[in-house]
Amino acid sequence: MTDASRAAPSPPPEPEFLPKIVTVLREGYGLRDLRADALAGLTVAIVALPLSMAIAIASGVGPERGLYTTIVGGFLVSALGGSRYQIGGPAGAFIVLVSACVMAVGVEGLILATFLSGFLLLAAGALRLGTYIRFIPYPVTVGFTAGIAVIIFASQLRDLFGLTLAGPEPAEIVEKVRALWEARGTVTGAALAVALGVIAVIQGMKRWRPGAPGMLIAVALASLVVAGLGLEVETIGSKFGELPRLPPVPGLPVMSAEAVMAALPWAVSFALLGAIESLLSAVVADGMSGARHRSNAELVAQGAANVGSALFGGFCVTGTIARTATNVRAGSRGPVSGMLHALFVLAFMLVAAPLAGFIPLAALAGVLAVVAWNMAEKEEFWHLLRGSRADAAVLVVTFLLVVFRDLTEGIVVGFALGGLVFIARMSEAAEMSGAGDAPVAELDGDRVVIRLRGPWFFGAAARLGSVLERIADRPREFVVDVTDVPMIDSSGARAFLLLARRMARRGGVLVVVGARPGVRKVLDHQGLAAPLVQHLPDLAALDGR
Repeated sequence: MTDASRAAPSPPPEPEFLPKIVTVLREGYGLRDLRADALAGLTVAIVALPLSMAIAIASGVGPERGLYTTIVGGFLVSALGGSRYQIGGPAGAFIVLVSACVMAVGVEGLILATFLSGFLLLAAGALRLGTYIRFIPYPVTVGFTAGIAVIIFASQLRDLFGLTLAGPEPAEIVEKVRALWEARGTVTGAALAVALGVIAVIQGMKRWRPGAPGMLIAVALASLVVAGLGLEVETIGSKFGELPRLPPVPGLPVMSAEAVMAALPWAVSFALLGAIESLLSAVVADGMSGARHRSNAELVAQGAANVGSALFGGFCVTGTIARTATNVRAGSRGPVSGMLHALFVLAFMLVAAPLAGFIPLAALAGVLAVVAWNMAEKEEFWHLLRGSRADAAVLVVTFLLVVFRDLTEGIVVGFALGGLVFIARMSEAAEMSGAGDAPVAELDGDRVVIRLRGPWFFGAAARLGSVLERIADRPREFVVDVTDVPMIDSSGARAFLLLARRMARRGGVLVVVGARPGVRKVLDHQGLAAPLVQHLPDLAALDGR
């Protein structure tokens, strides 16, 4: 018996909707794994605490809703998700959308939109759309992320400088900057000093003690300084009151036909952005760990997490890249660490919720300023700008639309431009030998052979079709060798059909040589069969007819 015959058969692939926690438990999960996950979960919870409250405040809701989102949504993302290391919770990418939603439909409308987005994500996962969402061009993701970073930073300028505005802060960035500039005379020196101090501590800890929880230490130090010196700086307590010690009792959001119609457009935006952000985060985790996520299971988990978050008064849940990366680096063994991170945040609410009232808003603004700087992907942005003009155009258009127009519009337009760039490049990959001024392989006076290479689809057909037609004016037998054509679409096949009809009107014939089974099938579906077209296996068969 050979070694190959004695080799154990490979295990069958697991169902694509199976949560990763089931896979981890099947592999064997012991006390050592639990200890590692507990440490990783605690590490992530320390990072998530200030971020959850900061993102919630920047989004126009109370800090407690950020904690609800982390506890409920984060637990469900890890328990049901298709990624081994994904950490769910409120994300900076949602700040603009959530704040705009609150301004348009209020907090109750936000909760309803989150609830509806959960069902949209569940449907997207059930329809297996996660496979396609991953195909967003890289310049689009970089431009989108950089645009989000700019908007997040702009949203924190008021608290960074301790400004007092005459009216509500505008949502549109140009009007926002104008309003902030007009209020420049109200700068609070203490708030600016606190924010700069937080930024300095975070960056210093990152450089000299990278394993330490820099954000939590910076916020704690800022709170102590403000309370100890009695500085006139706005805090969570002064603006929002004392945080609750427990999440509320779950309940359905207020629903009516009018409320649903008002919330539905926001729900679609939440679902689209959440799907993209979550799958990008899962891809980052795969690259760091060597694991492989199940995209459709991840969408289902994100949907369930958004429904659960809304039931407890939270808002949008998504995979968070920074916290997920922290989870991997902290030595996580699987989804248990994400579930424990949510429980650790719950323990904080139970034990230390009153202490959160001392946190200065300027300190949280400093935290988000660092988050915006880190998520801007500055090196990637610069490399793409210096690369091809097409990629640079997609990058810049996406970035400008996200900053000055709308997040969803930026993604959609950027994706469309990226698709056009891809079509143009694929069209250029299609080649023709024996065309134009190049020598044509003539087997006799009435026969011309043309060789095509590369994919023959609507882009290539539009570029090279006119050349084929000019050549077809000369011979009575036009031979097209498609041996090196890996695929053809209906538009490319249609171009052949029109060419065959033109040859037939002149008393000639089109001969297609070397078509692969897939190519031959598409040609046959377009009616490219005798008497219009002769199909031969290769060029050598020409002489044997």
